[in-house]
Amino acid sequence: MTSDRAATPIPSAERIDAVDVLRGIALFGVMAINLVMEFRVSIFEQFLAPETLASPIDRAVETVLTQAIELKAFALFSLLFGAGLAIQFDRLAHSERRTMLLVRRLAVLLGFGIVHLCLIWNGDILTEYALAGFIVLPLLFGPRWLIVLAALVSLALYLAMQDFPPEGLFPSRTVISRDVMDANRIYATGNFFDVLAFRLHELPLIASLHAFVFLRTIGLFLLGAFAWRSGIVQNGRGLLVIALPAITLGAALLYGGMEPLGTIVLALGYGAAILGIASLKRGKRLLGWAAPLGRMAFTNYVAQSVIFGWIFYGYGLGLFGRLGITEALAIGIAVYIAQVLFSALWLRHYRYGPLEWLWRSLMYGERQPMVMSKAVAA
Repeated sequence: MTSDRAATPIPSAERIDAVDVLRGIALFGVMAINLVMEFRVSIFEQFLAPETLASPIDRAVETVLTQAIELKAFALFSLLFGAGLAIQFDRLAHSERRTMLLVRRLAVLLGFGIVHLCLIWNGDILTEYALAGFIVLPLLFGPRWLIVLAALVSLALYLAMQDFPPEGLFPSRTVISRDVMDANRIYATGNFFDVLAFRLHELPLIASLHAFVFLRTIGLFLLGAFAWRSGIVQNGRGLLVIALPAITLGAALLYGGMEPLGTIVLALGYGAAILGIASLKRGKRLLGWAAPLGRMAFTNYVAQSVIFGWIFYGYGLGLFGRLGITEALAIGIAVYIAQVLFSALWLRHYRYGPLEWLWRSLMYGERQPMVMSKAVAA
């Protein structure tokens, strides 16, 4: 018999706050890297000559971002998405509509991603996540050993690609140089339709970057799903035990020349540390501010694209290529703090963020209750 309750969104009271905290903190890392490396300048500039940084502060900030945050924040987001998909899958176990609902969930995300990718910002990650989700979803029907085996195979293939990249995957240096020159002109001075046309023109180049990390995304999704299925996510004290060794090992691999593997291990250590701390009473008081932000991560992620697009592109303030790393990051921190405050205020009155509500309503095929009842709010 199908449980009606099983085919409804998770009530706020049943959410795992520590996971929301981790998602909210990971969003800062994603925001910082997107802002400094993709909104401020062309994402492809890093493949040419390194940017000359005159300011010692800029050099220090760049070092922190690239060594401690850059790909680790994206890895954390991938782990969380995989865990979230597994949570949804297990919660719908008694619903006859489980497969249909989860396929619809990913299809709706894919639609959001394509709109975001084409109309707002081509650095979008939602499209890749939806496509990877379609590959991971069938594996969730299998046992834990299959999930972890598939994760290890995916990550092993990704690591192998670092030394043996597929021929023709990356565009030539000439193509990249031309794109960077055009980006510096069009993103900085173009109107909305100029920027839109160039954004669409860049999609083949952007696709090559996603293709290079796609196996890593799948592997991390599966690791996140395994962490949930095995109970690791729910074991706060156990996470604290493994956090420091994982961070130490990840840093050693990173500085020992094994950066791709070190990034993954370091991200696992970060996740274990934050989840473990957030599961403690003192940790909740220390990190609880990030939970509302994490519950509205979808809305906040897209809002950042809209805000930063207006700040840096020609149809807004046109600051593309004109700010240093520290100045750009200061703007990002201000936006992030505003989103922390806005998310907390919004969730006092509403059950979900605006895009989270729309995503759930389209997934379940019916309008979800949005306004928080007085009893729940109290």
